[in-house]
Amino acid sequence: MSISPEIEKRLTLLQEKYNAMGQDMTSYLDGLLHADFLTYWDYIHLDTLLSLQSPKTPFPDEEIFIMYHQITELYFKLSLHECKQLAEAENLTTDFFTARVKRINRYFEALTNSFEIMVDGMEKEQFLQFRMSLLPASGFQSGQYRMIEIYATDFINLVAPDHREALSAATVEEQFEQIYWKYGATELSTGKKTLTLNQFEKKYAKTFIELGKSVANTNFNSLLQQLKYKGESTIALEEQLRQLDVNVNINWPLSHYKSAVRYLHREPEEIKATGGTNWQKYLPPRFQRRIFYPALWRVDELENWGKAWVDKVVNEL
Repeated sequence: MSISPEIEKRLTLLQEKYNAMGQDMTSYLDGLLHADFLTYWDYIHLDTLLSLQSPKTPFPDEEIFIMYHQITELYFKLSLHECKQLAEAENLTTDFFTARVKRINRYFEALTNSFEIMVDGMEKEQFLQFRMSLLPASGFQSGQYRMIEIYATDFINLVAPDHREALSAATVEEQFEQIYWKYGATELSTGKKTLTLNQFEKKYAKTFIELGKSVANTNFNSLLQQLKYKGESTIALEEQLRQLDVNVNINWPLSHYKSAVRYLHREPEEIKATGGTNWQKYLPPRFQRRIFYPALWRVDELENWGKAWVDKVVNEL
């Protein structure tokens, strides 16, 4: 059988490739003869993926809880994949920046739109029983989510509101001590750090501080200012960044708030969240004022940050 020009061309290119690397192409072709065809399940490691759910209790709905959190972390990994591309980009363009932020918005919108799986997809009594076996673990301990926040804005914007002005010129280490989410993992009765927070800081504190330092000039807010300084039009980019602010700092935490109100609110007492996190003060944006890009919002929008969403959800419950 004759070799077509297309095959001959590709063989020539392969020969050039392997010669450049000092490799014998014939050996690689021999290996190809013995290689099996790739399958879908092998490519995505499906059997491994489906084996990663290990419930701690016999309650069926715990598997829903596990799988949804695993899906969430995969979406966070997708978001970080885009964050890293932006932070490491050489000769960054507005179009590239806008397209990557748009991707992250899609990931968060997919998560938020699917959160009904958590809100309405589990029996309340099952959840209130199996969650006790999870102590002190908590979704609060998502390191990937914190990394997304650090990539998204100047570190000072993650400091608790009451400390931002005093720490505006402080080091990342000093600012980290007053980062907003620490106040969401204090014991409701004593105000002391929960075991959940102590575990989290032990594992991730060094990583967060190093990341904060490394992206001081390449976080999204800094990159935006650099493009504007060059005189580039950033209208479309700013719109995507505003949407990112809403998706990450309003819609996503308030989806959790809605779930917490449903599962953890029981008059006359509040049920402690897994890990003892102070969700009543931590989740609503109007308390923590999580805003990545304050310069992109009007004064009235900043003053009423997240309020309309909270009012709507509370009225529905």
